[in-house]
Parts: sequence; structure tokens; C-alpha cells
Amino acid sequence: MILPDRLASDEALARHLHSLLQLDPRLAKVHDIAGAFSPRISEPGFSGLARIVCGQQVSVASANAIWKRLQAQPDATTPEGFLALGEEALRGVGLSRSKYHTLKGLAEAIVAGGLDFAAVEVLGAEDAIARLTSHKGIGPWTAEIYLMFCSGHPDIFPAGDLALQKAVGDAFNIVPSPDRRALMAIATQWAPYRATAALLFWRFYAARRNREGMALNS
Repeated sequence: MILPDRLASDEALARHLHSLLQLDPRLAKVHDIAGAFSPRISEPGFSGLARIVCGQQVSVASANAIWKRLQAQPDATTPEGFLALGEEALRGVGLSRSKYHTLKGLAEAIVAGGLDFAAVEVLGAEDAIARLTSHKGIGPWTAEIYLMFCSGHPDIFPAGDLALQKAVGDAFNIVPSPDRRALMAIATQWAPYRATAALLFWRFYAARRNREGMALNS
């Protein structure tokens, strides 16, 4: 499958959303409730992935605090700078031992040429996720969130996300809400615009509950 352009601007989102609604006209009602939304693109590469790793299994406040302390270390958000600082300095910013070793392994892979983010970006969804999760400490959620929000990959749908499961269940009157496997099957019909569908359903979830939807890391 030839992927559409990166989901990295409001203009790209508008094109993808138009195509998505043509693929599945039922989503027009979802869009009416969700209202306007925008792509959320963060810095790609080691820095972007490192920030997501900092947020694994901790609160948003804790993740932000760890990330700010990491950023304050000289060149810590580059693979070369991270490796130069060493474990003692980096554990001191609040990284657990497992997160430190995850980021160390990623930094080493990047420096050695074993992880090319530009090459990952143009892969299909399953291959892109597989490429990232081949690195120790990077699970499906981390890979999917990176691909959506740092890479702008147009065809990622984090089906393990509880907010997305509830939103799709609400939209299509599915009781109980679909689990990860069921939601992955449902989302195949939205390829290659599954990232836009995910953004749409997160916004729908937020609108229905009058609060911001969150991706739940698992």
C-alpha cells in the first residue's frame, strides 16, 4: 500500500479526513460531535522517542518533570550526548534503571546505524511498529505513539488505548467496548488513514465526556 503524505499539518489532516469520511460515511456523525481537531506533532528522532519513554507507566506530571531534568543535562536528548553522560548522571534525573537501559540501547542503535527513523517513517504500519518494537523496552504503545505524534505516520491506530476502545464502542453501540484485538480489526477499514481516525475518536471521546481524552500507556 502506498502511504499518503505525513500527518504533519492542518492541510494534510484536512485531506486525510476527507478521504477517511469517504471510506466510512458513518464517521460523519462522529465528526459532527467531535468538532475540529489538529495533528499534534512533536520532535522526531531520539529526542521524541526519549520523551515518550520517560512517560511510560508514570503520571503526566512525573513524566514532564523527568523530561525537564533530562533536557537540562548537556546534550542529553541527542544519542551521542546521552551516551557521553553515563548512567549515574542520567539515573539522577529520575530515569528508572529499565528506562535508562532502554534509552541507552536506542542511542547505541542510532549511533551504529541500526535505527533509521527516516526509513521507519515510510514503512507500512505493521512493519514500522515491528521495526521499533525490535528494540528492547519499546512496546506497541510506545511505538504507536511515536509513529503518530513524532513521525506523523498516517496509518497508525493505537487499538490498546482505553479511550479509543470506549469511543468506538460508544459511536457504534458496541457493548462491551471492543478490546485491542477487536478494535484492530475494526480499524482496518480506515487504512491508510487510521491515524486520522484515531485523532477523530480521541476528540469524540473528549467531546462526549467534556474533558481531554488521554492515551493510556501500556
